[in-house]
Amino acid sequence: MIEQNRAEQILKAFPNNKILVVGDLMLDQFTWGKVRRISPEAPVPVIEVAEETYRIGGSGNAAVNIRTLDGTPITIGVIGQDDGAERLLSLFAELEIDSDNLLRDERRTTLKTRLIAHNQQVVRMDREDITPLSRKVKNILTERCVESLSKVQAVVISDYDKGVINPELLKSILTEAHRKKVPVFIDPKVQHAEYYRQATLLTPNQQEAELLSGVSITNRSSLERAGTRLLERFDCPYVLVTQGEDGMSLFSHNTVKHLRTTAREVFDVTGAGDTVIACLSMAVAAGAEMDEAALIANYAAGLVVGKVGTANVTRQELTASLDDINAHTPS
Repeated sequence: MIEQNRAEQILKAFPNNKILVVGDLMLDQFTWGKVRRISPEAPVPVIEVAEETYRIGGSGNAAVNIRTLDGTPITIGVIGQDDGAERLLSLFAELEIDSDNLLRDERRTTLKTRLIAHNQQVVRMDREDITPLSRKVKNILTERCVESLSKVQAVVISDYDKGVINPELLKSILTEAHRKKVPVFIDPKVQHAEYYRQATLLTPNQQEAELLSGVSITNRSSLERAGTRLLERFDCPYVLVTQGEDGMSLFSHNTVKHLRTTAREVFDVTGAGDTVIACLSMAVAAGAEMDEAALIANYAAGLVVGKVGTANVTRQELTASLDDINAHTPS
């Protein structure tokens, strides 16, 4: 638990935060409907579509979470020249998130379409182009990231392995951030593992933790071995392994803290990792110690998995949740 007064002190400082968010931007499309019958053409459900909605996805969802937590995200990424890009720009404008650092490129904007019936995801369809970025675009991305480091209190790197995060960019950001003592939080991918050294914290999910550590996680003992290996491999102060319905575990070189989920019900884990890393960066930027930040992020994750689709948490929701938990905790 975190004391209520301390939590309130941290959350009240959230509006002062500017966080650099770098990574692979996506457009999330949700097609909502109902299933009343099975197709006569094949043993598949027939979805009667009721509506379609769109959300900012990928690294953009981390930026949206920072915004809904009342911080100011500086978002750097790449979009295409297509309808998906225009819709993303419109969504950025609606949420009052600056889009000046979204670079245009010839490749298509990543679009993920999810079909949802009766609050259950039925299928997901991905349309994307993951060819390497041009040298020109890579250089501009790197320049803008390094320039932005003097304006922010923390950096979130959201790596979906779609081409934006590359070795040169990582090296430049991590080297300069280390020099400026700006904490860097990375949502990792296995393909770029060798380039994450000097990060402040990595947030792998359990599967990623297994692949990155080489340890099959079957119980708490093996989880702790995996966490220790990750700290050693990446020479970073902290690793936070997220485990879905089983909560999360924060590892440092001296301690490990296992945090049980605070979710009452789990409807959808889509985007929960973005909520966790956004909340972690916001809390640390607001003066929290890492264990305090992990506790607050765990509460935020508990809220977001109770929603369907790419969801976000507001600072007001988080404050109310912490108040409720403290009110029902025996003194």
